[in-house]
Amino acid sequence: MKKAPFLRSYTLFYLLFLYAPILLLPIFAFNSGKVVAFPLQGFTLGWFSEMLADENLRIAAKNSLIIALSVASMSTVLGVFAARASVRYSFPGKAPIMGLIMLPLVLPEMIVAMALLVVLLSLNVPLSLFTVIIGQVLITTPFAVAILTSAFQSLDKSLEEAAMDLGETAWGTFRLIVLPLVMPGIMASFLICFTISFDEFIISNFLGSGQPILSVYIFGQFRFPAKVPSMLALGTVLVCFSIILLGFAEYMRRRGIAKAGGKDSGGFL
Repeated sequence: MKKAPFLRSYTLFYLLFLYAPILLLPIFAFNSGKVVAFPLQGFTLGWFSEMLADENLRIAAKNSLIIALSVASMSTVLGVFAARASVRYSFPGKAPIMGLIMLPLVLPEMIVAMALLVVLLSLNVPLSLFTVIIGQVLITTPFAVAILTSAFQSLDKSLEEAAMDLGETAWGTFRLIVLPLVMPGIMASFLICFTISFDEFIISNFLGSGQPILSVYIFGQFRFPAKVPSMLALGTVLVCFSIILLGFAEYMRRRGIAKAGGKDSGGFL
């Protein structure tokens, strides 16, 4: 009990240190001054208008959406297979295989990006949006597996056994019983992978070969002081977009656990 005030103070300081830079984004995004500094000059929506008028930004955003949707779809499908196999089946080498799948969670992305770049160049694979998708799938699949493993673990196995006893096939049981029950987890996995992919910079920078991708484009624009305010406006939009996606993903994850009759052991929000 004596340590409670210290822990509360530490928590508040940590949250302030973590989120204060994000809170500064909208402040300067609506500031009419071109220099990011206090005191503020006045209120304006001009930087948002400048952001929307940027043709290169629209192309980069379109490419990022294509990449994010592709990565989220592929990672979620792979996550369903891996999580299902991990929860319901026993097979030789299960632990090492699952460990290898989850390994990108602990590997530095810089190392992963350089290794992928070397492999792709040695195979004479041209760098493009496709190579970015491949690299990001490797990064996001462990997140999908972690979320979907929780969804499958919370599923009552007796429901599957009852369907099988009534004459349903294994595929029919999975399609009619298992899939609807874990669908909130699948949606949560898709949204999380989409958000991670949309914000990913290192893989996109290494494997994109100069393709206009939003994260790389934003990094490049910060070299020009005149572009900084419009990029802060874009950052404000992206933060709001990410919060909405993550909030909905957490809602779907908790809904899936409650629907399956399991207990929530903690989430990502």
